[in-house]
Amino acid sequence: MQALTEFAPLLAFFAAYYLRGLYVATAVLMVAMLGLLLVDWLQQRRLPPMHVVSTVLVLIFGAATLILHNKLFIQYKPTVFFWLTSLAFLGSFWIGQRTLAERLLGSAFGDKLQVGAARWRILNAWWVGFYAFLGALNLVVVVYASEATWVALKVVDGVLMLAFVIAQVLWLSAREPRIESAP
Repeated sequence: MQALTEFAPLLAFFAAYYLRGLYVATAVLMVAMLGLLLVDWLQQRRLPPMHVVSTVLVLIFGAATLILHNKLFIQYKPTVFFWLTSLAFLGSFWIGQRTLAERLLGSAFGDKLQVGAARWRILNAWWVGFYAFLGALNLVVVVYASEATWVALKVVDGVLMLAFVIAQVLWLSAREPRIESAP
């Protein structure tokens, strides 16, 4: 259910884009992102930092797109978000006791898998590179491809992120010893 909620703003953006164009889709995305934060607050009584950052960027770049009637602002938003995310993963090598990858994926494993610090650092480096790549890919598509191709890239981004996370979980599961659980 949570995954569906997270993709709702993107689905709303796609529907609005194909029905009314990029500017209406941008306004719909802005409202949908605020709705996502409201749902987060009502369900969890907290706001996930990634959702907050994404919402703030959508509001800033979306407002610039609508006020200046220039689609490039909303098209550059994913690059800014991906590169900020890459920098956050990079910074987590030196800030805090655990890398950002460990904080995000570690809770998914709980006590079922013991992962060493070196492996988390490798994984964190993959996240840095992955988000830097996604930002660069978005930038290339904005500059060299059509608006429709850029919109389609948002689906590709989602598929790549899902595949990336699945690959990491499989990689970790195959390389680390399992902890025996008490009966």
